Amino acid sequence: MFTNASFFKNLFFFFFRLVSGNPKVLHRSFSSLYSGQTKYQRYPSLAHRTDLSSKTLVFNVEQTLLKSSSLFPYFMLVAFEAGSIFRAFLLFLLYPFVCLVDRETGLKIMVMVSFLGVKKENFRVGRAVLPKFFLEDVGLEAFEVLKRGGKKVAVSEFPQVMIESFLRDYLEIDIVVGRELKSVYGYFTGVMEEKNKEIMKVSEKIISQDYNNVVGISRFNRSLDDHQLFSHCKEIYLVRESDKRSWQELPRDKYPNPLIFHDGRLAIKPTPLSSLALFMWLPFSLILAGIRLIAALTLPYKISIPILAFSGIRCTLSNPNNNPLKSQTNTKKGLLFVCNHRTLLDPLYLSFSLNKYFTAVTYSLSRMSEILSPIRTVRLTRNRDKDAMMMEKLLSQGDLVVCPEGTTCREPYLLRFSPLFAEMSEEIIPVALDTHVSMFYGTTAGGLKCLDPIFFLMNPLPSYMIQVLDQESGLLKRDDDKNGEDKSRFDVANHVQSEIGKALGFECTNLTRRDKYLILAGNEGFTT
Repeated sequence: MFTNASFFKNLFFFFFRLVSGNPKVLHRSFSSLYSGQTKYQRYPSLAHRTDLSSKTLVFNVEQTLLKSSSLFPYFMLVAFEAGSIFRAFLLFLLYPFVCLVDRETGLKIMVMVSFLGVKKENFRVGRAVLPKFFLEDVGLEAFEVLKRGGKKVAVSEFPQVMIESFLRDYLEIDIVVGRELKSVYGYFTGVMEEKNKEIMKVSEKIISQDYNNVVGISRFNRSLDDHQLFSHCKEIYLVRESDKRSWQELPRDKYPNPLIFHDGRLAIKPTPLSSLALFMWLPFSLILAGIRLIAALTLPYKISIPILAFSGIRCTLSNPNNNPLKSQTNTKKGLLFVCNHRTLLDPLYLSFSLNKYFTAVTYSLSRMSEILSPIRTVRLTRNRDKDAMMMEKLLSQGDLVVCPEGTTCREPYLLRFSPLFAEMSEEIIPVALDTHVSMFYGTTAGGLKCLDPIFFLMNPLPSYMIQVLDQESGLLKRDDDKNGEDKSRFDVANHVQSEIGKALGFECTNLTRRDKYLILAGNEGFTT
């Protein structure tokens, strides 16, 4: 009996040491995979090396770059954004089964559910949605090590279409080796290739280099399927889970390339717990959004504003210098409000906050949004002369709101301001807007724009922050000196942009509406 107790005790400690990442046990398991010449070391010692600039670094993305090793949230994003809410719900229901099977089988299940039937040509989630969430999961310490390396080779369990844009475009990784997806007649089948052909190509490149200059970074307790690459590394540094837990998130100002544009409806990273909260909240959110929408469209401001506030919508108005919004030098014209653009509801929230009815000019708005809008909206034609005449006429009739960015931007950046507004009035009132959502984004580049306000109102506690800034001097239209006029109106537009940027703490850019839609949707953003 004592012997049996000792046996089970020893067995327990053996499995405990194996699961907790005992270096000696793991060292032996890795040694059986690779040649005896490979040297294994603890990952923290890699941070002290000063010769990495001459090395080729081969690393596993999920195990050594990202803080979280869970693949589920990223496949949930694909299922939701490239598929539908029903596909995402099916993936969520299968999650317990994914946890019970081995990692490779679970990966295949998630790929099948997320990609089956998705059109290959229209798949932009890997470029437009996933980079934001991947970047927020990058460990600062791991990134600092990779940044000091020479050529960088990333090996990933993710399909190539999910990971490539994030690594190449934002982290400037030289070679990305992901899994290939099979497709039939232009549609993904949801089945991965057993071997990625790119692995062999990259292997040949590594083999052709000096064996002494190839360094691998992997993880304890990990039997790598991509050992073809790691077998050519003279040194392999092994990361433990305890190492990753101590890592900090990569700050935004350390991104090699800034994240300015991204798309998708989900504002939360859909981990299993947050996905549960999402699906539980969804029925209530639809009812709440309907109530908010009806109140905003049908009731007078004095009644609708308290109802909207009671429903959870927060709107903060600040007018630091008590700008005299009701007094104007030129009484023949209305006030011209110039705003940055966060959602389609910007003019409406400004109207609610100031208790004033405006006319809003837009560059692109869906017919449904125009019909439902409680304030007057007028489309611009993108013909400068026609739009100038239209805006002059509208200003003669009352106050006017314009968002010269021409499109929304979610991140703390301002796009280039179109200068047309600068010559419409001598008095310009800049307005700085910012929003906060916790679950759904109220903007889209590739989806249905008519649903943007509904998604914004589906958030539990959406909020708007509005700052009315000091009045600026505009430029009346002049025909005597066209060159001088062009220079002056651009100067005015840039000045107003910089003032709004300072108020919000946003960075001003020269990017335009066209740039955004080409990156996110593959078109120039025109709607009919």
